[in-house]
Amino acid sequence: MGVRRSFKFLLRPTSKQAASLAACLEDHRVLYNAALEHRRTAYRKAGVTVRYGDQSAELKHIRADDAEGQGRWSFSSQQATLRRLEKAFAAFFTRVREGRTPGFPRFKGRGWFDTVTWPKDGDGCRWDSQPEHPSTAYVRLQGIGHVRVHRHRPVRGRVKTISVKREGNRWYVILSCDDVPAEPLPQTGAAVGLDMGVASLATTSDGDPLDNPRHLAASAGRLAAAQRALARKKRGSRRRRKAVAWVAALHAKVRRQRQDYAHKQALALVAAYDLIVYEDLRIANMTRSAAGTIVQPGRNVAAKSGLNRSILDAGWGVFLRVLAHKAESAGRELIAVNPANTSRTCSRCGHCAKDNRLTQARFRCQACGHEAHADVNAAKNILRAGLALRGAAEAA
Repeated sequence: MGVRRSFKFLLRPTSKQAASLAACLEDHRVLYNAALEHRRTAYRKAGVTVRYGDQSAELKHIRADDAEGQGRWSFSSQQATLRRLEKAFAAFFTRVREGRTPGFPRFKGRGWFDTVTWPKDGDGCRWDSQPEHPSTAYVRLQGIGHVRVHRHRPVRGRVKTISVKREGNRWYVILSCDDVPAEPLPQTGAAVGLDMGVASLATTSDGDPLDNPRHLAASAGRLAAAQRALARKKRGSRRRRKAVAWVAALHAKVRRQRQDYAHKQALALVAAYDLIVYEDLRIANMTRSAAGTIVQPGRNVAAKSGLNRSILDAGWGVFLRVLAHKAESAGRELIAVNPANTSRTCSRCGHCAKDNRLTQARFRCQACGHEAHADVNAAKNILRAGLALRGAAEAA
């Protein structure tokens, strides 16, 4: 059975193509913002709710009136941008119904709109547009032309959608493919629990820590220098644009390092274990700022800020997302469990008490005297909880 996968490749556009890509991205951003303003104005002045179908029907007239601008690009890609706004409103109304902070859709500044999507290969775009070329892949984009692609690995499955994304001064093409063949690995009969951490990215129930490289901390000096240089530049100047690009390039490098490390560690885990149990962490809640105001600041604000930075630098979200993809492709089972009290419960006798965890690293059960590394003890509890969930599901 095939699965859905994404393949991301670096684009090698000419200077003229890079300018066209930037113009395409900017026009789609303008379209998004205009559609948002249309919805806001219609509701505010007339109480009318404008939906995707209404705005999509107007695209034909918009393109005809602006043939040298909006009319240059693929009709389907512009529809995808309007669907993106529709999804933002759908998420907004969902949050309202659930009583969460609504977060009304916002206008997109130049730094907050970086992707254009073509919903169907062959409709305004074409992957591998020059298949007769012996060594290089190309993607054809309407209004831009045949753009060279650095295809560092083969594309499998059926290309469904094509997206172009700008990261700093680089351009990437992202292919979403259906029917990608799964690659099940041989059974090992082993199971493992993972306790996520900061000192180590994770600790297994077998007692093996996964190192936390702290990529952001390693680049902190260069980032600080780049930020200081940026702060000295005059807004709107060419030097400021170069400084912004420098900062963006450093952050992009950290992201690539973090993702590369996550892929390597996840691959090692799915190769060694049939069942992987991890904590169902609410990372967004865990990394919220310390409560308080300017007049009455919260307690330990600096410490909380440092912890948040360490959690985000560890890249739990990236690691767990990559692990889920690799586990699905390899035919491994992945179970998320409630992390409550896993660090306070004795993995030997089950006694749960706050005093069991003496320090961040040391665990000693106050009931049976069992001693262990606190993270290893927690990982064993996580594994046990996962096995119990699987057993209950099989019995149901």
